[in-house]
Amino acid sequence: MEESLAPSTEARQQLISVVSPEARQPLLSVVLPVFREGAHLAALLADVRSFLRQCNLPYELIIVDDGSPDNTWQVITAESETSRALRALRLSRNFGKESALCAGLEHARGDAVIVMDADGQHPPSLIPDMVGLWQSSGADIVEALKRRRGRESLASKFGAQLFYFILNRLSGFHFKGASDFKLMNRKAVDAWLRMHERNVFFRGMTVWMGFNTVQIPFEVVPRSAGRSTWSILKRLKLALIGITAFSSFPLHVVTFAGVVFLGLSVLLGLQTLYLKLAGRAVSGFATVILLELIIGSLLMISLGVIGEYLARIYEEVKGRPRYLVEESIEPGDV
Repeated sequence: MEESLAPSTEARQQLISVVSPEARQPLLSVVLPVFREGAHLAALLADVRSFLRQCNLPYELIIVDDGSPDNTWQVITAESETSRALRALRLSRNFGKESALCAGLEHARGDAVIVMDADGQHPPSLIPDMVGLWQSSGADIVEALKRRRGRESLASKFGAQLFYFILNRLSGFHFKGASDFKLMNRKAVDAWLRMHERNVFFRGMTVWMGFNTVQIPFEVVPRSAGRSTWSILKRLKLALIGITAFSSFPLHVVTFAGVVFLGLSVLLGLQTLYLKLAGRAVSGFATVILLELIIGSLLMISLGVIGEYLARIYEEVKGRPRYLVEESIEPGDV
């Protein structure tokens, strides 16, 4: 059996105390959040292991089953019987990809942690290049940058472009082509783990940290099997989290719009008063109705924007855990 054995925490600490940092080989961790990926997960893990062996470094695979209703956990259990480098977590329900990713990062023990999707659109063949670039450049983060978004509907492409256009302008960070396919060294991972917000936007949080980052381009390939579970509502929710988590500008827009409409109201009031005193007042039913519709719409939108920020605050102050683990698999369990 040709597998890489990930050392336990105690063994790893003993190894560090005996062997100098220069002589010790770094441990690689690969975090894979999965949801309804049972049909092709075994083939994907075989590819990932194949390319990890090319790195000539010890590694561990951390699979996080985000409450899959199919046979995903059974596939993971079967894989763990033949792979001593595999560790797995099964969440109690579907908490969402970002929360599953948090679980993987919190349990990763590697000196470098690679995060990738399990749908096959993040090519495992890029792993040796990412590791090589990390070792040669000394960068804290190696980010796989999308050349193109791959095959998707026109509505999805337009929605993604609009989201990143807004986020780039509001946050001051550049997200074009960004993906969750990243390698982070231990310093970057530890810094990321110190951010405890419940509304997680992984790629935005890694950019916000500002560590030395190098990029490597890749082509988004079609899914290995099945269909994406990212519905329009899920994408919209993530977009709202991304925007509200990295900018308070929409709240300032509400204030600015209120000031503008206040000024217009004062001018219109002065004009109405002048016409009344001059005896030239005319009925303006249509004008009043239009103004009511415009102001009413603005108020509803403003309340919605404020409500989004209040919702984020409400979810944060509850202090609930980002995920719950139902069961786990460690190398010593099989």
